[in-house]
Amino acid sequence: MLTAAGVILSLKIAVIAVTLLLIASLVALARGKYRLHGILNTVFFVLTMTAVIGLEVIANFIKPGVFHEYFTRTDSWTEFYIHLCFSIPCAILAPIVLYTGLRGRIRIHYPLAFVFLVGWIGTFITGVFFLPHAP
Repeated sequence: MLTAAGVILSLKIAVIAVTLLLIASLVALARGKYRLHGILNTVFFVLTMTAVIGLEVIANFIKPGVFHEYFTRTDSWTEFYIHLCFSIPCAILAPIVLYTGLRGRIRIHYPLAFVFLVGWIGTFITGVFFLPHAP
């Protein structure tokens, strides 16, 4: 059965996994392996956007209202809204950061990548540690 707690737990696991990819990407960058950095970031982007789209399909088409009931029952609306303050800007910035990096537009890419990284840290912390995943 598709439950809000199960979806959130699955997303937490996905966020941890793609964060490991992001860290590997930063290690590759630090070692001067720019091509590997780009490949890892592309995989990070595809996996992250797949999870976001999957979440939206579940929340809006497959089981509408499942999260409303869950966040009300667990009294975690504040945590959810704080999480959205980080995750929505990241979802908007991700394709721009990827595009500027792949096109070699470093002057734009570096500051946007920094803002994205700060936002991703917030997304990670609020998503993994603040959102409840127990039934």
